[in-house]
Amino acid sequence: MLAGAIAQLAGEAPAEMLVVPVPLHRMRHAERGFNQARALAEQALRFLRKSHPEWKLRLAPSTLMRLRATSSQAGLTQRERRLNVRGAFTVSEPAAVDGKHVLLIDDILTTGATARAAARALTRAGAESVWVATLARARRVNEFYRGADFRDAGANGFSGNRQAGSTDYSLHDQPSF
Repeated sequence: MLAGAIAQLAGEAPAEMLVVPVPLHRMRHAERGFNQARALAEQALRFLRKSHPEWKLRLAPSTLMRLRATSSQAGLTQRERRLNVRGAFTVSEPAAVDGKHVLLIDDILTTGATARAAARALTRAGAESVWVATLARARRVNEFYRGADFRDAGANGFSGNRQAGSTDYSLHDQPSF
């Protein structure tokens, strides 16, 4: 399903991208024994290499690092989520992302706080653009972001971005903070 959503970006997304799963903190990784975002990225790449061989997608799982353990985002308000992940990510080798297009992979997008914090770390390290793909997207009953997309959201830490598989959610349309 994730590969299918990413495939919808064919012709719009750059043909060459680093694929970066959202990392877990080492303690959370030790508890779980795996990173679900990395597992999703690996499986999506397996399908995309067959369906879109012209794309040069390279898995870069150690590019983004989680600096500190963060609490679970479940049950937090949008503001609490932003504060929870603010400054939580860094890029291990900025030269590896400098001038590159990045496809950031995560399991679920709720408010976009994690995607925003991770993308901000990548763009500060010099990434040309950050595209976000998630397997699932949580929706609220009173959806504030309906009808928006990720394109041209540079003011909020994104540059030339769109979430694969969904065009009705934008970090660009969120209020500034």
